[in-house]
Amino acid sequence: MRWLAGARSLLDRPGAGIKRLPVTLRKLVTERTKMSQISSSTTSASVLGALFMLGAGITFAITNVVTPIVTYQMGVPSTAVVFWQYVIATVFALPLILRIGFSALKTRHPLAHEMRALLSALGVQFFAFGFASGVPVWQMVALSMTGPFFIIAGATIFLGEKLTIQRLAATTAGFIGAVLVSQIGSEQFTLASLLPVLAAACWGTVSVMTKYLSHDEAPESLTLYMLVLITPNHLLIGLLLGIAVMVLPAGTLPASLATGFDFMLPGGDALWLIVLLGLVTAGAQYFLSLAYKVADATYLQPFDDLKLPLNVLAGWLVLSQTPDMLFWPGALLIAGASLYIMRQDRGRLGTRDTALTVPREA
Repeated sequence: MRWLAGARSLLDRPGAGIKRLPVTLRKLVTERTKMSQISSSTTSASVLGALFMLGAGITFAITNVVTPIVTYQMGVPSTAVVFWQYVIATVFALPLILRIGFSALKTRHPLAHEMRALLSALGVQFFAFGFASGVPVWQMVALSMTGPFFIIAGATIFLGEKLTIQRLAATTAGFIGAVLVSQIGSEQFTLASLLPVLAAACWGTVSVMTKYLSHDEAPESLTLYMLVLITPNHLLIGLLLGIAVMVLPAGTLPASLATGFDFMLPGGDALWLIVLLGLVTAGAQYFLSLAYKVADATYLQPFDDLKLPLNVLAGWLVLSQTPDMLFWPGALLIAGASLYIMRQDRGRLGTRDTALTVPREA
């Protein structure tokens, strides 16, 4: 390779140019330079993607320790917290919405977009209600990572995808992990422990719908509809809860939901914590948007799974919550199976564009 180094040194001399080299050598030097530039650009994008995903994980961890403080400790209804959280987040996300442009709202599937937003909002409500019911952060986040298993079920049933032995084995391993983390069969198990699983089921269904719609809809359209419709759907869920409180017999609903939906913002420290929730939620979406813009979803998945130790650490530092012994093997099974499924489904569910349209809360 000495001749190539000599050719490069020739190019570096004042007044020297590519034209002074033979045609074959000139072409080789040019191609080598381009490859070097592409490699450097790819490395920079990978590092940025990992950093952005880590930033998203940190912001979600902040959300997941502030939510139980406002709901479980301060007693603010989770429906009201989530509604105002997303109102504030939408205000902060306006630059992203305006950057996409409302022309992206043109669609042939308005009902499907509404169902995606409703299920996404319902998943967030289940997740927040879990915190309001006293489910610890470590359990909430680990069980919310069961989403890929619901994606497999939905894609197999509704999209006709083949259920391979590998995917079935990974799903079984994830299910065993979920049983360990939720402590089913022990005295510590409560029905509230299933709330993050319900949230994961909602978000997994949304992912399947996103995959179906991505055949006809642009990624910008999928993203914009989610940003625009999710807050009105939180309001819709709150109104339906208010109606349920009026028509159902007393004692039917859990105590934390029996007061219905309160449209009034709380005062004092709770107000500022809800504002913080809105700001951090918008920041997390920005981080995710930037991460998926510069790197592929399959590459980013391991960094996304860092949310589990980040949330465990945040719950321990802020809320003094410590996982039990069964959590660690269960969490490893869930995270490992989820990562395996994501890598097996390379090119099926995650791309640099469509990943932006999948809702996230944990």
